[in-house]
Amino acid sequence: MTAPPAPWPYPRWIAHRGAGKLAPENTLAAFRLGAQHGFRMFECDAKLSADGVVFLMHDTGLERTTSGHGTGGDQPWGALSQLDAGTWHSRAYAGEPLATLEAVTRWCLANALLLNIEIKPTPDVERTTGEAVAALATRLWAGAPVPPLLTSFEAESLAGAQAAAPQLPRGLLLDALWDGWLDAARALGCSAIVCNHTLWDAASVRQAQAASLRTLSYTVNDEWAAQRLIALGTDGIITDRVDLFSPGT
Repeated sequence: MTAPPAPWPYPRWIAHRGAGKLAPENTLAAFRLGAQHGFRMFECDAKLSADGVVFLMHDTGLERTTSGHGTGGDQPWGALSQLDAGTWHSRAYAGEPLATLEAVTRWCLANALLLNIEIKPTPDVERTTGEAVAALATRLWAGAPVPPLLTSFEAESLAGAQAAAPQLPRGLLLDALWDGWLDAARALGCSAIVCNHTLWDAASVRQAQAASLRTLSYTVNDEWAAQRLIALGTDGIITDRVDLFSPGT
């Protein structure tokens, strides 16, 4: 007999990288804007600076979303903190800095908001990044009623998080339902699968639920796609369209 899934304390709607595309992703400005649209939970990307500071950025390279050049993880936080992470988006956000995970966490906790931290390691430091993110999250969220959800495409990062903070919930990110995905999630002690929304159908949702895993989707920006996922009985929807969806539904 399959055990029922553990209680799920997270809302259905999750704002992607703070506020989707309406503000510079992974910055505090984006999180503030997402909250203004009524979102109570946010997804972000976390990686390590060269001197071990956990900061928010999706790409390995700095060029797309900052004024910097090269690999973000190769630079110390002192240099990264001086970069402009807003001008690429629009003039209104010129000078917006990169954010540390600690700064975003403290803002979330002060406002009773929740966080899905995607561990997004620089290549070759997958496990170290998972360990560092989980250790920092444990310290920052100590005593909070709901912990952050840690997710990653990288099994090594999730293994590091599992070793450093086994009590924190984890989710395996998938861009394909490759052979052994369910066994991998079980081995990593995951409580959720987070996959490309097109991968979910009645059979895959049933497989995950039979393994007591929650089912989340990225990145859902169309109403028809959201309605399909709700009808399938999935648990979470990560969206850029904080201006389209009402997180109260």
